[in-house]
Amino acid sequence: MFTDAREIITLDGLRVEYADGFGLARPSNTTPVIVLRFEADTAEALQRIQNDFRKIFRLAAPHLQLPFLIMPDSCPASHPIQRIASAKACCL
Repeated sequence: MFTDAREIITLDGLRVEYADGFGLARPSNTTPVIVLRFEADTAEALQRIQNDFRKIFRLAAPHLQLPFLIMPDSCPASHPIQRIASAKACCL
């Protein structure tokens, strides 16, 4: 699924490193959710990385809604684009 990945790390969740960003899915330490975090150099790269993760989650739980939201207030203008989402673990 992660054909463009440079590295796939499965310690404490799933982190997929790309040349132009990363995607991360990991359980929250404080709430019953899976936290998804994405960062990329461009909006196009961000969309591609998110789509890779969507494919994986849709295979496991086709009914799951993944509202990836941009978080512009949390990043300075010089920082790469970030998005974050969470999904209830019980839905998986």
